[in-house]
Amino acid sequence: MKLWVDGVLGDESELRVSPLDHGLLVGDGAFETLRVYRGVPFAWHRHLRRLERSAGGLGLHIPPEETLRAAADAVLAANELLEARLRITITGGRSPLGSERGSAPVTRIVAASELAPWKETAGVCIVPWRRNERGATTGLKTISYADNVRALAYAYERGADEAIFANTRDELCEATGSNVFVAREGILRTPPASAGCLLGVTRALLITLAERASIPLEEVALPISALAESEEAFLSSTTREVQAIAAVDGRPLPDAPGPITRRLAGLFRELVASDIDP
Repeated sequence: MKLWVDGVLGDESELRVSPLDHGLLVGDGAFETLRVYRGVPFAWHRHLRRLERSAGGLGLHIPPEETLRAAADAVLAANELLEARLRITITGGRSPLGSERGSAPVTRIVAASELAPWKETAGVCIVPWRRNERGATTGLKTISYADNVRALAYAYERGADEAIFANTRDELCEATGSNVFVAREGILRTPPASAGCLLGVTRALLITLAERASIPLEEVALPISALAESEEAFLSSTTREVQAIAAVDGRPLPDAPGPITRRLAGLFRELVASDIDP
């Protein structure tokens, strides 16, 4: 695999990041994952704006857009990837052994890989841990993913494909790498930012598509029980796009994929085909 690290495009076995990098030591960093269609990153500017917000929330600065885009294009070309997952990572750079950040510049990494296909539907598991909707990094896409790793392992151990978090108020929050939508009596609902979820790029596009298609939609706080009580539900993310939820804690939902899920999935595919940077 060819990667780009701090301005150098090279083989994975040749490139190095300091063992004192703050991203490695304390998880100090931000990242974005983009879906690549036909060799082109989708929704580039939306993802870049969110990377700026996440990095800024940590006190980090990202390189100029033209630098990152050139790196992304170089990585995709070097690996001959057309349908792929592209990741941009920014860390606090070489730092002391502690929480304080050093004076070194940020570390910049751009990598890409083939994208494994997702199943049409997913079973989900509600995990016993909570998202903190008032945390210092709430709403930022940081590289501190240990909670997600643990939660996903918990879900896998129980035969599920994805883990679902409630927040400290026992409201529906998000999955490990996805937003959650639920539908009942023709109304689609999804947790708002105040629930503590990361606001996904795909989530925002789906909300716009629903509005254009006159699908009733509410961004509203929901009890965690709303997921299992829904008539249909789905996960949304950059790589999943729209994936129907078939079961919650082993209990099947009535419709998977349901009519709203199918309609929005179709509208999203049409958007990708017509506008690579919406």
